[in-house]
This record gives sequence, structure tokens and C-alpha cells, in this order.
Amino acid sequence: MNFLKKIFDFYINSSIHVSVATASLVVITYFFINLTVNPKVLFFVFFGTLISYNIIKYSGFVLNFVKLKITLKLIFVLTFFSFFIEIFLFFRLNFLTQLCAVFFGFLSFLYLVPFKKNNKNLRNLAGVKVYIVSFCWAGVTLLLPLLDAELPIQNDVFCKFLQRFILTLILILIFEIKDLKYDDFSLKTVPQLIGVLRTKKVIFLLLLIFYILEFFKNNTYTNQWFVNLILIIITSLFVCFVNENRSKYFTSFWVESIPILWLLLILIFE
Repeated sequence: MNFLKKIFDFYINSSIHVSVATASLVVITYFFINLTVNPKVLFFVFFGTLISYNIIKYSGFVLNFVKLKITLKLIFVLTFFSFFIEIFLFFRLNFLTQLCAVFFGFLSFLYLVPFKKNNKNLRNLAGVKVYIVSFCWAGVTLLLPLLDAELPIQNDVFCKFLQRFILTLILILIFEIKDLKYDDFSLKTVPQLIGVLRTKKVIFLLLLIFYILEFFKNNTYTNQWFVNLILIIITSLFVCFVNENRSKYFTSFWVESIPILWLLLILIFE
């Protein structure tokens, strides 16, 4: 059991799970545009997520690589090889997709690298983190598949983009509630500013908007209203039960599984 727990922890800590979540959103995009999943875009998003999250989490440990535990060394090795796979896949994308990828990659770069004057980055700027991450998730998982397929960006895409943005924002707010006692107050997270109860009310409002947006889309998938209803009910349960004392797996595995659940529900009720 201890060995299985180590494997599971590596799966979580190496950002494989969150990468599967973003890849699931890419598959959902292909489902709704009625195209076969393009592996190069799917894996580009997967490895890009893994690289960016691991750099954000572990960049401070690079200088002490020799002294690191074996699991952290394995994460560095995984990230290192993922980088070369990502470069290879990047040059197989079309030009517009590359431009879009560079744009979101630049946002991720600003999220990590401090500005010279105040030694802060986008991650540390109060109130900015949640919107940057949500914007990147929505853009990468929706726009990259569309651009690579050379499909026009129509009005319907705006509703889809907003849905992805809101869903990611909800997941981050749940994380912020769970991490409330660990986050530095200078971050000015939403729960720090308005409290846990009001944050949960905001999430419920966002879930309602997420659901209503479905009826403004040109759907060809008639069961989506039912799928989204199940999704927001399950997400609402996570919101009800989240608190500062929950296990790390509550958010790092279960909450981050929500995009994966969304894909599974779509496939089940297709």
C-alpha cells in the first residue's frame, strides 16, 4: 500500500493529474467541433501544462538538485524530457496556433519571472493570479484546437471560452478556500478578502452563469444541458464540503478531476 501511495503522490505532485485535466478539456473541444482529436495538439497542451506547473512549483529547488529526494529528481527529469517533446510538437503546429501558444506561454512566463523593480510576478500580484490562470486554461484548451483545425472563431466560441474561464475560476476559488491558512495575506486571495462563506456564494453564482451560458450556444449535442446539470451539482457538493482542514487530495485530486468528470459525462451521455 505504501508503494501505491508513493506512485499516487508522484502522479499528483508531478502535475500529471492537472495535465490530464487540461487535456480532457481539449478533447471536449474536439467533441463539440465534431473533429477527431489531433494528438499533436492534445499532447502539446498536456506537456505544456506539466512543464509550466512544475516550473512554478519547483523552480526554487533547481540549485539544490543533488541534495533533492529521488521523487523530486524524477519530477525534474520528467519535466526536462517533456520540454523537448513540447518543442518538437510546437514546430508541428500551424503558424497561427504557434502564435497563440507563444502568447499564452508568455503569460505563463510573466506568472513566474519577477519584475525588476519590485521583485514581484503576476502570481504574487494581489487578485491577478486567478484571472491569469483561468484565461490561460480557457485559451489553450479552446483556441489552440480551433486554430490548428483552421476553423473560424465565431460568436459561439465566446460562450465556450467564458464557460471554460468560469469553470477554471471556480476550481481555483475552491483551492483558495482549502489553502486559506497557508496563503500569505499579501496575495489577497478572494477568501482572504471576503471570507469563506461569501466566496462560496460567489462560486454558486458562477456555477449558475456557467449553466445558463449553455443555452446561448449553438448546440448540436442535445444532452449537454443534462451533463452540465450533473457537473454543477457535483461541483456544488465540493464547494459545500471544502474547508481549510481538508486533505490535500481533496483539491489536488478530486477537485482537479472535475474537467475529467465533465469529459466522462459527455462520453457516457453521447
